[in-house]
Amino acid sequence: MTLKKIANSIKKNQYILEKKQISPIVQFIDKNSFKSANIFTDIGEDAATIKNNDKYILVTTDRIKTTFIENFPFGAGFSSILVSVDDIYACGGIPLAASIIISVKEPDICKELLEGICEGSQKFKVPIIRGHTNVHGKYYELSSTMIGEIKKEDYISAGNAQVGDNIILAVDFDGKTGKASKLYYDTTTFKSSEEVLRKRKAMNMIAQKHIANASKDISNGGIFGTLIQMINYSNVGADVNITKIKIPPKLIDKGYDLETYIQMYLTTSFILTAPEVNCKEIVETFQEYGLNANIIGNIIKDPNLLRINNGKEESIDVIRF
Repeated sequence: MTLKKIANSIKKNQYILEKKQISPIVQFIDKNSFKSANIFTDIGEDAATIKNNDKYILVTTDRIKTTFIENFPFGAGFSSILVSVDDIYACGGIPLAASIIISVKEPDICKELLEGICEGSQKFKVPIIRGHTNVHGKYYELSSTMIGEIKKEDYISAGNAQVGDNIILAVDFDGKTGKASKLYYDTTTFKSSEEVLRKRKAMNMIAQKHIANASKDISNGGIFGTLIQMINYSNVGADVNITKIKIPPKLIDKGYDLETYIQMYLTTSFILTAPEVNCKEIVETFQEYGLNANIIGNIIKDPNLLRINNGKEESIDVIRF
């Protein structure tokens, strides 16, 4: 696999391009909306933080695509909980409750959607406490808001990657390709609640040890889409050795290569940055809780630049977000 081919794949990733397109909207809201001293972090985090004595209240919001709802309503409902859950765990927190907004046209799809939402609620042990429902919608809509909490001193920001940090990739290798897309790696639907929560507990332990500087869960932008967001929030760059990115054996058996793998939404997966002295402990913590983890690169000074290399002399500056 050549560096040039991987670089072109990253540049053409539609989810990365979409994130760039919404940047002006995010910047406008950040500039023009009301500010409060009660807010510790907001835009640019997986979960925003509200000050609450010795803890932070965590808040995150996600929307599920209409086509996903139409074609796989159960999976869409389940994912509406999953994506928000991992936003909370990514910063070391514990999810507390969720609210849901749905708009539907047909009763059958509505039923499957609700079943998926409730399955997610049960799987991740997150109660659904509020919502809004439109049963006469002209189109399908589903979004979730989730709150969580964390001790102030344990919070891991998505925007605190430091120059010189190593980049750690942690992935649950025990998964299967999703029904909705070959780019969806499902590591949750077929496992018990206890197992999926235990794997996420690794992030709680790392947060409590104060050994990571930054963290994000891998979203639909894949490994590099997620990393690009992190370095953008942190105003730093990243240099990644693509030969260090390990592909789960189950995907290799199905013929997946690196070009395809880096585009995948990897459920139960996180990217962290940390000083080299802490990396061994972070990797061992993930391994203890059933995730594969290793160092794939390092944080560099050049702001918002993604660079990839092959572990030899060759490197390519891929994109400046």
